[in-house]
Amino acid sequence: MNYFNQSLTSIHKQLVDKDISAEELTNQTLKNIKQVDGDINAFLTLDEDGALAQAKQLDENGIEPDNLLSGMPVAIKDNIVTKGLKTTAASKILENFTPIYDATAAAKMKKLGTIAVGKTNMDEFAMGGSTENSAFKITHNPWDKTKVPGGSSGGSAAAVAAGEVIAALGSDTGGSIRQPASFNGVVGMKPTYGRVSRWGLIAFGSSLDQIGPITRNVADNATLLNAIAGHDDHDLTSSTKEVPDFTSTLKKGVKGLRIGIPSEFMAQGLDDDVKKVVNETAETFKKLGATVDEVSLPHTKYGVAAYYIISSSEASSNLQRFDGIRYGRRAKNVKNLDDLYIKSRSEGFGDEVKRRIMLGTFSLSAGFYDAYFKKAAQVRTLMINDFTNVFKDFDLILAPTAPTPAYGIGEDVSDPMTMYMNDVLTLPVNLAGLPGMSVPAGFSKGLPVGVQLIGRPYDELTVYQAGNAFEQATDFAKQTPKMGGNN
Repeated sequence: MNYFNQSLTSIHKQLVDKDISAEELTNQTLKNIKQVDGDINAFLTLDEDGALAQAKQLDENGIEPDNLLSGMPVAIKDNIVTKGLKTTAASKILENFTPIYDATAAAKMKKLGTIAVGKTNMDEFAMGGSTENSAFKITHNPWDKTKVPGGSSGGSAAAVAAGEVIAALGSDTGGSIRQPASFNGVVGMKPTYGRVSRWGLIAFGSSLDQIGPITRNVADNATLLNAIAGHDDHDLTSSTKEVPDFTSTLKKGVKGLRIGIPSEFMAQGLDDDVKKVVNETAETFKKLGATVDEVSLPHTKYGVAAYYIISSSEASSNLQRFDGIRYGRRAKNVKNLDDLYIKSRSEGFGDEVKRRIMLGTFSLSAGFYDAYFKKAAQVRTLMINDFTNVFKDFDLILAPTAPTPAYGIGEDVSDPMTMYMNDVLTLPVNLAGLPGMSVPAGFSKGLPVGVQLIGRPYDELTVYQAGNAFEQATDFAKQTPKMGGNN
């Protein structure tokens, strides 16, 4: 059982009609993962017993006819805590950590009857853009096993692209849902900051992190966001705004919508094939009735520097809790308390995490705070103002998701600056707290290329509306990788 050419609607119909039971579906899903994942490495942990027990219970209670998620096997990124199921954030410091509660997003999914079959691989503590920074394994791109799947939600995106699950949850701090969605030819949504509770998401950058869905098509993505969105008393940054039905405007089309393409996103450094895909996407939107014009986001050029100062500063604070005392890895043969701290963290954290902790601690230190963190926060405000000005005249922004298609495993991992620059097109959306979604829009030398649609705050409806119109007018979302050797 793979999930190629399937949707939540088609599988739900089979479950309701009793063509297949939830237990059979889950069993087949687990069997397929075991057959496929040896080449992909999308999963860190499988919960066979728990998933099958939950599926059996759902069969006994009956699949809910009006709930598309009832009985649906899904995957969850390994920085979203799951009660009784090991959650490591792909770090040795949490190698044997088993949470005692579910993250709000995971709990909401479970309440609607989804079956979490396992936890997916990622860059350690979500710090990276290739899933090569995992402490445990390197995930491979299903379209070409020699290429990265992107990151940090590379495991979730690869699992969906490889047909292992119909949907997965990821997290996005600077592009970590959208960039792997682009690299894997799937749909990935980073909701507006505050739209989805962060309770139970292992923190990286608290003012930037958002949980979001990764799926094969736009309609399924909207259905998942319906499930996880909404205010949560556990998370004071979660919005109290009313949550609309994100599927309600899918068929409205784009006639009359005003779409802007930022000139800064199409500048030097953008792969020629990616630029061609964006221009062809713009032409498709014009044919569908939208107007497309060039716009400017002049402070984009400062985005990478501002983002890495702010996110690393927040990370250095958030990761203080991993001290070898309260939970997680504890070093042995230590001489005193300082030695315990130093050895536990030195043994438990990988190089990229250490690099960002040091950068963040430096940026927040006395004498440097004003020069770095404060300045980065001011730049962030200028970038928010840029977006606000554009959205006075435009409904959406269309842009490339990543500067290039998926690159080779090992190609950039030893060069942090090159790796950081790969986020240049996605991180402005996080700094501004906006919704952004990557949709499949073309190919380059056999590898998928995505474009991102960026909306006003809390206007995921228009993002989904435009994404679905584009998807229905093209066949990129229907393409699937050949699962068997390198392509």
